[in-house]
Amino acid sequence: QVQLVESGGGLVQAGGSLRLSCAASGRTFSSYDMGWFRQAPGKEREFVAVIRWSGGNTYYADSVKGRFTISRDNAKNTVYLQMNSLKPEDTAVYYCAAATYASAIYYSDQYDYWGRGTQVTVSS
Repeated sequence: QVQLVESGGGLVQAGGSLRLSCAASGRTFSSYDMGWFRQAPGKEREFVAVIRWSGGNTYYADSVKGRFTISRDNAKNTVYLQMNSLKPEDTAVYYCAAATYASAIYYSDQYDYWGRGTQVTVSS
């Protein structure tokens, strides 16, 4: 069983930055598509970003494009989400997810493994 553990969440003022990390267990990390999702209070879980196993293809939700950057370090079994110019509407629990292959990257049911989440709160 693959285990994913997020870290780096916290409280930040609007306009600030945070970097989330997701550490994965196992030795096959490089073969997974790695994604970030988030869920705000009273809302459905939504797609944020994904990076393909090759590391050369990334995709972002329109709401975060230009502000967030996803990256991965396969040697460390870690995926990152650099979040800049944070807005109050970015407040949510952020989840790391792994997929053997996500054909429809925007949908959470494409992903096989999930972390417990880390809280990000952006104050105005």
